[in-house]
Amino acid sequence: MSGPNSDPDMSVDDVNIDEEEEFGDEEYAAINSMLDQINSYLDGIEERNDALNGKLHDLMESNRQARQEFQAQLLNSSVQEDDKPDTTDNPDKDQDSCGSQTPEKSS
Repeated sequence: MSGPNSDPDMSVDDVNIDEEEEFGDEEYAAINSMLDQINSYLDGIEERNDALNGKLHDLMESNRQARQEFQAQLLNSSVQEDDKPDTTDNPDKDQDSCGSQTPEKSS
């Protein structure tokens, strides 16, 4: 019979080795040390991820505020332009906002 990875030279009986025979205390200590190191690296990555998320949130909020201020400025400038009297010396006063003439109304 073939082994767990379809290795024809390995039998099922060869796979069933006692864990005590396979790993000693030193091996467990080394594995624990590696797992602690991996855990430490993952904690560092999580901290950097949290910091980046915080910076991204701040940037998005700043962008939202700048966009709102820009829209308010545009609104204020358009309101101010609408309130200004027409100072053009054009005898054809009936012009639309694009500068094209509108037909004269007949009375």
